[in-house]
Amino acid sequence: MPQYLYLHGFASGPQSSKAQAFKRRFQQLGIPLLIPDLNQGDFSTLTLSRQIQQVSELVQANPEPTVLIGSSLGGLTAAWVAQQPQVQSYLTQLVLLAPAFQFLDQWLARLGPHQLDTWQTEGTMLVYHYAYQQSLPLHYSFITDAQGYDDQALTAEIPTLILHGINDQVIAIEASRAYAATRPWVTLVALPSDHALGDVEQALWQHTQHFLACFG
Repeated sequence: MPQYLYLHGFASGPQSSKAQAFKRRFQQLGIPLLIPDLNQGDFSTLTLSRQIQQVSELVQANPEPTVLIGSSLGGLTAAWVAQQPQVQSYLTQLVLLAPAFQFLDQWLARLGPHQLDTWQTEGTMLVYHYAYQQSLPLHYSFITDAQGYDDQALTAEIPTLILHGINDQVIAIEASRAYAATRPWVTLVALPSDHALGDVEQALWQHTQHFLACFG
């Protein structure tokens, strides 16, 4: 049986509503869903590279094929894990929920140059963490690390389903549309929802279950 991993989003955790909703759905089928804590007990040193390394090690530790399900930054992480040569052969499918493609362009624009300069000067910035329900410092290395990743380099031809809300104000669906447009192995489904996708849980599961059955 394949190994199923769910990767939560930025400033979130394994107990997030989507993660737990998917876990319950898998439990009903008698299938375990592993939800690693990408915070690793130290949110301040979080980087995309750290997440990629953590998930890559989890995938390689299991000899069975792996399906990655990722939400937001977790979705971007899943796409980059799939790009790692030593990991590609383990992966069979990707399910990306409002993946954070082009996220620096969109996130930094909302921060504005003054806040960004302050973050770089002071070294850390307080970010509200939904799992811990408090603001925590995040090192500026999160930005400099992310700048080393270009979505254009994501070319691993692994069957991929993207589920994205048309009213997403955090990561615009246009980012997923641009990603899918040049990659024939990617299927994009637009849903009447926002970034959280909390009001389309049934649709998320139906599309995911159909996709996994078709390509499993």
